[in-house]
Amino acid sequence: MAKFRVNHERKGKGSSGSMVVKVGLFSAIIGGLFILFNKFTGTTATIPGENGDEENIENLHYLPASTTGMLIRHHYYDLSYSEEHEQAEWVAYRLTREELKKPWVERVDNFRPDPQIESGSATPDDYRNSGYNRGHLVPAADRAFSEEAIDETFLMSNISPQAANFNKGIWRELEELTRSWAKKNGELFVITGPILTQEPKGKIGENGVSVPAAYFKVLLDAEEPQVKGIGFVIPNEVSFEPLYRFARPIDEVEKLSGLDFFGELLPADIEKEVESEFNIDLWEFSKAKFEERIEKWNNQ
Repeated sequence: MAKFRVNHERKGKGSSGSMVVKVGLFSAIIGGLFILFNKFTGTTATIPGENGDEENIENLHYLPASTTGMLIRHHYYDLSYSEEHEQAEWVAYRLTREELKKPWVERVDNFRPDPQIESGSATPDDYRNSGYNRGHLVPAADRAFSEEAIDETFLMSNISPQAANFNKGIWRELEELTRSWAKKNGELFVITGPILTQEPKGKIGENGVSVPAAYFKVLLDAEEPQVKGIGFVIPNEVSFEPLYRFARPIDEVEKLSGLDFFGELLPADIEKEVESEFNIDLWEFSKAKFEERIEKWNNQ
């Protein structure tokens, strides 16, 4: 079986002059395509590599399509913003063992509007006295390896209204398990978002932020020899059910969310196999975390 995962190796200083020319031409072509794409679709994406971030070009391989035309490229994650619902329809990033092994920096709750949302994102005041938590889509703990990375997770485009006991309970359990799986597997592609195809539970704040009825998270381990994926759809409410009962094949999450995951990352036949089936035995769930949620987290 061929190796599908994105190659993250960097070229050394010993690369030939012809290679430099080829890379320069490739970057120019990519930049031109992005400018044309933005012009004709209204997408607000930045040009990959313009800030010297080589990961930007690589990330294109696993991002879902933006159904809203508002693709926002941050340094440590990417998202598609929904102006109608004033939150991301999805966020996407790579979660690696190396990142998670680094010491965590101090968390500072610097919630603020996202300046890249030209129409204006939600604000922290939209959530004040609403009864809902400012729930992270990209968890702060997933980007706690640097001050810049964790600070970026407090942009309001990465925040969604979550019921308190959902955010502190089953959603926390899933986030912690995702980090455990990334440490075990070495790397996971993570895509998370609200289910915006369902009627929201209501609106909050002056900007009318939708309160999602449920959230999804899909995970892909694209490393050979055992490429595997799993999806979750969890109602935005307190839960006393085991987490594994909310596990779904990725294609079920696609149908429910209206999104297409990993279509550019995997060959079509492998994508179909990975997304239509999942073996829950390949994902180790924690009885201890479940019991802690039931006994403590749900009551915080």
